Amino acid sequence: MNTLYIIIPAYNEEKNIEGLIRDWHPVVEKYGDPQTSRLVLINDGSKDNTYDIAKKCEETYPLLTVLTKENSGHAPTCMYGYNYAIEQGADYIFQTDSDGQTLPDEFAPFYEAIADHDVVMGVRHKRGDGTGRLIISRVLRLVVKMTYHVNVPDSNVPYRLMRSDALAEALKLVPQDYALAQVVLSAVFEKLKKRTCYLPISFVSREAGESMYNIGKFFGIGFHALGEFVSINKDIDAKMKNH
Repeated sequence: MNTLYIIIPAYNEEKNIEGLIRDWHPVVEKYGDPQTSRLVLINDGSKDNTYDIAKKCEETYPLLTVLTKENSGHAPTCMYGYNYAIEQGADYIFQTDSDGQTLPDEFAPFYEAIADHDVVMGVRHKRGDGTGRLIISRVLRLVVKMTYHVNVPDSNVPYRLMRSDALAEALKLVPQDYALAQVVLSAVFEKLKKRTCYLPISFVSREAGESMYNIGKFFGIGFHALGEFVSINKDIDAKMKNH
């Protein structure tokens, strides 16, 4: 069996974290080599009891690894997790979020598809987080197409399964401390012409807790993204040309 690492960033999710671990740990057990695969939860400087609760869960769930770090934001924490998984020798790396809005039951088609692809990404067709977020995703898709000249249906989706070698290559082109690094990574996979497959996923409402982003914050980030994306894309193109 292959070594599967599931990467989950977490910030102030004390109400969700135990249930999240309970739901996702069986996925690692079923699809990954039980000797080497891990469910990796990364505490991104939470101010509540997220880390303590997750750390306690290590006593019950043998494939769970809980890491902690200073707060840097969602995307940089994902990048931190990706690099950790690559360093640990993962064959496949999957990322989702800690808010319980994605479903472990939908992982199977992703694992089947990765056999013939480098990257399998979700597309949130039905969203439980409101019309505002849906509009933002559609605008972001347009902005990505305008700046990176690639078509990515859902570039910021928190449901992606990647081959380690493809991810390692792409990460060399991504500014990893950037708030929209996940978006850039999605675009880079297309620019590198990786074999990418897009599958529909559910995206349900939060059961507990609050999102670290509100609509105003999303629009604030998005307002600056266009110019930043143009600059980042020029840098990516230059790096690709030199290699």
